[in-house]
Amino acid sequence: MILAGDIGGTNARLAFFESQNGHLRMVSERVYPSREYSDLGAIVSKFLAESAARPEVACFGIAGPVHNGRVETSNLPWIIEQERLAKQIQLPATLLINDLEASAWGIGALGAQDLVSLNRVEPSVGNQAVIAPGTGLGEAGLFWNGSQHEVFACEGGHADFAPQGDLQIELLRFLASRYEHVSYERVLSGPGLVNVYEFLRGNGRADEPAGFAGQLADGDAAAAISHCALNCTNPLAEQALDLWISVYGAEAGNLALKAMATGGIFLGGGISPKILAKLTGPLFMRAFLDKGRLRPLLETVAVQVITNDKAGLLGAARCAAVKSSEARVGVL
Repeated sequence: MILAGDIGGTNARLAFFESQNGHLRMVSERVYPSREYSDLGAIVSKFLAESAARPEVACFGIAGPVHNGRVETSNLPWIIEQERLAKQIQLPATLLINDLEASAWGIGALGAQDLVSLNRVEPSVGNQAVIAPGTGLGEAGLFWNGSQHEVFACEGGHADFAPQGDLQIELLRFLASRYEHVSYERVLSGPGLVNVYEFLRGNGRADEPAGFAGQLADGDAAAAISHCALNCTNPLAEQALDLWISVYGAEAGNLALKAMATGGIFLGGGISPKILAKLTGPLFMRAFLDKGRLRPLLETVAVQVITNDKAGLLGAARCAAVKSSEARVGVL
């Protein structure tokens, strides 16, 4: 029995998996609001107390840089350590990996029904990469070693935002007045979409519908903006989402170049599937391909949206299964 977790700034998803004939079968799953708990151990302890099963191995994908079995979460006030967590939940050992590393592990468990292509390119063998806007912005890579993919984490979402064109340069100046460092995450995330909207509103790009400012203050501002943009009920929200998607396409193209991801780019996270109607339009791919002399290379890269919201959980479970198998082989 494998305990897997996909721990984000908004939700913590936990699930039990069993390995059957080389495939993972989910046995049970629960979702907890991350911010309502003092630490990950409290969530896992509750899940185990509510479950009849006990896991043999556990792996958790965490939103934050994991170093030497320790992570300070990017969008939660948590510090998580592997050894301390193992003692807290009474397991011999636990494994912590970055949440996008978990998503990258999950790609191998996805089928055609879990992916939507944004271009007419057949996936080929080679390096791959994942980019996922949500509460924050995560990125990860998969290195092709000639026989299989080897997953590696990165923190590319915190790299410097590189604006394209006058409007994005104005956006950078606006963000620089708010933040000490302007990373891509300040744009490509739920809070980032709110930043983009407030920038355009301050510039008087369009009129805001009456009462909409109150909706932003009272609820999930990013969800309200994207909902109005998709339903064409707020011109300012439409402009904000369009600008956001252009930056998204540009950074996905940057990632494809840096990872030499000829095997494909995968768009994950909680936002991408919800705005699929916009991603399938021209803005994303136009920005993705706009790389000057390297455009012909990017034209060969398959770009796909991950629509399975359990990709991170599947990846954490796959990682646990592979690592535990390697450990057993090492002992033998």
